[in-house]
Amino acid sequence: MAVNIHSYKEICGELATGNITLIAVSKTKSEKEILELYQHGQRDFGENYVQELTDKSEQLPKDIRWHFIGHLQSNKVKFIAPFVSLIHSVDSEKLLKEINKQAAKNKRIIDCLLQVHIAEEETKFGFDEKKLHEFFDSDLTKYQNIRIRGFMGMGSFSDDENKVRQEFKGLKGWFDKYFLPNATHPKIDSQSPNIAHRTSGILSMGMSSDYKIAVEEGSNMVRIGSLLFGKRIKA
Repeated sequence: MAVNIHSYKEICGELATGNITLIAVSKTKSEKEILELYQHGQRDFGENYVQELTDKSEQLPKDIRWHFIGHLQSNKVKFIAPFVSLIHSVDSEKLLKEINKQAAKNKRIIDCLLQVHIAEEETKFGFDEKKLHEFFDSDLTKYQNIRIRGFMGMGSFSDDENKVRQEFKGLKGWFDKYFLPNATHPKIDSQSPNIAHRTSGILSMGMSSDYKIAVEEGSNMVRIGSLLFGKRIKA
C-alpha cells in the first residue's frame, strides 16, 4: 500500500502548532515506504522488532532517528545500543541496567523513556505508580550512561473515549510530578545527569486511533503508523 502523504501532511500540520514530535511507526514496512516519508522530511521512525530495526538502520540514511517502541528483551539491547536514538519501552529496572551496561560499552548516553502501565489490559507492560515512586527515590547516579527523558504510555484498546482520556490524564499528572520545571517530587534535581532537564521532558502517548485525545491531554510525542502507511498486513 502506498504511503498516505496527504494524511502525513495533515497530521504534521496539526502537531506543528503544539511543537509535538511525530514518530512514524514503520514496523513491517518496506525501505521504499520509509524512504518516501523520509523524502517528505520525516526523520523519526519507530520500530518494534530488534532484527528488523538493525537491518533497516544499515540500509537507510544515517540521519534517521530510530526509536525502539516495542517490548525489549534484555538480551537484545546490545544490537541496538550503538545507534538507537530513544528507547520508549523501558518497563523494568532490570532492562534499564542492561541498557546502561551496553551504552557504556558503546561509549554513549542513551535516552530512555519509562513505560508506565496505564491501561486496564494485563498484557501491557510497564511501571505502576508504586514502582515509579520507588525508582525515583532510589540512587539514580548508578545509571551514568542513561538519560531518562520522560514517560511512555499506551491507552486501553477501547471505544470508550472517556476511559482512554482518563488514562492519559493520569499519566500526564505523573509526568508533571517528575518532569516539569515546578515538579513536586523533592529528590529530583534538574541538574542530574541521569534525568533530562525538565523543560525538555518527553511524554510519549497516543497512536493512530487516539493521538488526538493524547495531544489534548498533554502528549508531546505521538506514535502513528496505520494513518501513514495503512493497516498492517498480518502474515
